[in-house]
Amino acid sequence: MDEMDEELKCPVCGSFYREPIILPCSHNICLACARNILVQTPDAESPQSSRASGSGVSDYDYLDLDKMSLYSEADSGYGSYGGFVSAPTTPCQKSPNGVRVFPPTVPQPQPQQHLLPQPGSLPPIPRNSCITCPQCHRSLILDERGLRGFPKNRVLEGVVDRYQQSKAAALKCQLCEKSPKEATVMCEQCDVFYCDPCRLRCHPPRGPLAKHRLVPPAQGRISRRTSPRKISTCTEHELENLSMYCVQCKTPVCYQCLEEGKHGTHEVKALGAMWKLHKGQLSQALNGLSDRATEAKEFLVQLRNMVQHIQENGVEFEACLVAQCDALIDALNRRKAQLLSQVNKEHEHKLKVVRDQISHCTVKLRQTTGLMEYCLEVIKENDPSGFLQISDALIRRVHMTEGQWGKGTLTPRMTSDFDLTLDSGPLLQTIHQLDFVQMKVAWFTFDPASAHPDIIFSNDNLTVTCNSYDDRVVMGNSSFSRGVHYWEMTVDRYDNHPDPAFGIARGDVLKDVMLGKDDKAWAMTDGGIAKGATIGVLLDFTRGILIFLINDEQQGPVAFEGLEGAYYPAISLNRNVQVTLHTGLPIPDFYTPGEADPTTSMC
Repeated sequence: MDEMDEELKCPVCGSFYREPIILPCSHNICLACARNILVQTPDAESPQSSRASGSGVSDYDYLDLDKMSLYSEADSGYGSYGGFVSAPTTPCQKSPNGVRVFPPTVPQPQPQQHLLPQPGSLPPIPRNSCITCPQCHRSLILDERGLRGFPKNRVLEGVVDRYQQSKAAALKCQLCEKSPKEATVMCEQCDVFYCDPCRLRCHPPRGPLAKHRLVPPAQGRISRRTSPRKISTCTEHELENLSMYCVQCKTPVCYQCLEEGKHGTHEVKALGAMWKLHKGQLSQALNGLSDRATEAKEFLVQLRNMVQHIQENGVEFEACLVAQCDALIDALNRRKAQLLSQVNKEHEHKLKVVRDQISHCTVKLRQTTGLMEYCLEVIKENDPSGFLQISDALIRRVHMTEGQWGKGTLTPRMTSDFDLTLDSGPLLQTIHQLDFVQMKVAWFTFDPASAHPDIIFSNDNLTVTCNSYDDRVVMGNSSFSRGVHYWEMTVDRYDNHPDPAFGIARGDVLKDVMLGKDDKAWAMTDGGIAKGATIGVLLDFTRGILIFLINDEQQGPVAFEGLEGAYYPAISLNRNVQVTLHTGLPIPDFYTPGEADPTTSMC
């Protein structure tokens, strides 16, 4: 549960929440911290004038100002908070956890402030006080109720209590005379913690004491704190219990709120029913997020394995390179240093990319896991109104966090292969021209692991067809990011509908649509393809272009330009098509590769 710490700490003080309140933006803050960051606005500035300025929502243009008035007096039981407004011009500071906050300002003395406050009471909130959320930086002017107008987040407070109790030191026996021993039980009726010897001596399991309920010490401490908790009451009518839920306002309401007509035209449902409904929605959303977290853990294992493979491959290439260069004695020494530098740069580049991705994914997984644990603790709460006060925000956060694990997030940004070959045959007089040779000939097959399940493989994974009438995608088992590459596919069977598509794709391409229908693939479809035709694909990373051929004839000019990154050979087909792959082919005679960029001469 350590990963849940961030969910339970105030963005202002950096400590665990104490008496948290819920701001209209759904973020939480300690009640004391809220008082500390209040800012007094000029008397002439009213909520209406601030709202009209429009400056307060410049960073939130994805929401209309009207949509942000979730607590307007006309349609909710909360009354008006004045709407989100522009933050006063006040120097900002940073809280212990790095969140920007506004320091308090000294309120101007009011004529009525000559009266001393009652002992133990809080000083009054200055007129026209403004509070800025330390997380989203939205500001609002408080109404006459001040901070009392914000609902208390009892669910969060309960989760914090349980979390702190689980981290607290062991409880001691209350009846040991010297050196109290660790308590083993607590009697709920006696409200006393006992060690085993004191329990046997002072609380024998017989007579009237036999009916007492003994619980573990940690559970007893929690019950001590939670048992006197009072029933939730309405913030507008403090003597009324919350019993209904306004669907439009998304807030619990009391009977008197309904009697006053504030929700007369709104849909109102029973509090218990909505509590169960929102718990179910949050649980369902957590299932999807849990799947993403599991995939992320597996992806991290894959990335860590890649680091090991890159290390091993890097060492292997360095050793091979050193051996070849040493064989050419002194004449090769100067050139050897240059070649080693290229390998080391590629090695470090690969490691940096993968390690950066590991770090990024680890942070996201930690945040996801923390949110999951927090939500699970919230679900355990038995306070319907408290739960409903935060359930909508939590459900949105869960969906948003799940969306962050979208397509491409769990795809490696770098391959672990070092596609380098060294030609050691040049004569000594050509030693200064020694360089890595681009790997223009590559052997690969279709990849069953990444293909759509409807794809059927044969001929050692060189021939594919499909058992579906819909388009399905299959890719090669090798990706290319450097050099010039050429491969061909012959059409063994084709019933003229629909056309197959030939080309290249990224690793996260959609597998259930025609190749090229999304932004992850580049492909050619041609109605002139017939049974027995040979389709050639030429991929040149030195120029960043893709060229197609049919029966050795180039199909028009360059098909695609500006290609960068790693791509897999790919096709899409249905049950009317069967294709056989041919690899390890030389570059066609008509094509002259362009000058390679020295930084991309390795493939």
